Amino acid sequence: MLTLHHLEQSRSFRILWALEELGLEYQIKLYKRLPTFSGPPELKEVHPLGKAPILTDDDQCIAESAVILEYLQEHFDESGQFAPQTASERQQYRYWMHYAEGSLMPLLIMQLVMENVPKYVPWLIKPIAQKITGGVKGGFIKPRLKDHLEFLEHHLSSHDYFAGQFSFADIQMSFPLQALQSRIKEKYPHIQAFVQRMRSRSAFQHALQKEQALN
Repeated sequence: MLTLHHLEQSRSFRILWALEELGLEYQIKLYKRLPTFSGPPELKEVHPLGKAPILTDDDQCIAESAVILEYLQEHFDESGQFAPQTASERQQYRYWMHYAEGSLMPLLIMQLVMENVPKYVPWLIKPIAQKITGGVKGGFIKPRLKDHLEFLEHHLSSHDYFAGQFSFADIQMSFPLQALQSRIKEKYPHIQAFVQRMRSRSAFQHALQKEQALN
């Protein structure tokens, strides 16, 4: 039996969505975040790093979003409907699966950290903390995020999906793009259109309903 170890407010939703796309039977074990926003100690009993998502398949323990998505596609997508079809698409598939967490997400995490640092420092040095974090956001994070957004907008201006037809690379890329959606607002219409296409998929909606039912 497949078990998704699902940490609230995490990348675990990607795996939930993929399981729904495949129409598989699975169970979900929910873990609540601690006040520090860390995962609970119970998650370390499943994997030493205590991070999510984690998928267990009988005695196998599989971690990291891209690895889990590839495992599901390779082992359970018998018709190959979510696999890239050509050599060029396979290269794109591989690129976007790694780009999401290797290039784009670190900037989003850094931005989140910079936004939260001033909340956790003594009030006496809060103005200094705000000045430092504001400098990092304005001088380092925002210019690089802008480059990424323009890069993604250009790609999606001529592609409905990231690697040919809909594939698990789109699930992998959807997480950071949905996180960015509230920030970009009316800008980058092709990114916005992609996010809406993903949200309109029935498997996405089923996964969302299941996630909401857990809380």
